[in-house]
Amino acid sequence: MNLDQLKGNWKQLKGNLKSEFGKLTDDEVKQAEGGAEALAGIVQEKYGLTKEQAEDKIDEFMKKHS
Repeated sequence: MNLDQLKGNWKQLKGNLKSEFGKLTDDEVKQAEGGAEALAGIVQEKYGLTKEQAEDKIDEFMKKHS
């Protein structure tokens, strides 16, 4: 997961995050605020995934939106 890419494009990505990961609330998206590890933890918890699965989902998301 490219942390710099996530931080640099956060404003553009956060709207897409909510579309891609519909279970995320505005507060959770704000909580992640460009932190790849925080985002992975939230996705992991909300979707019942392993850490690796959550990171893979976020990697797929980043590839799709970069």
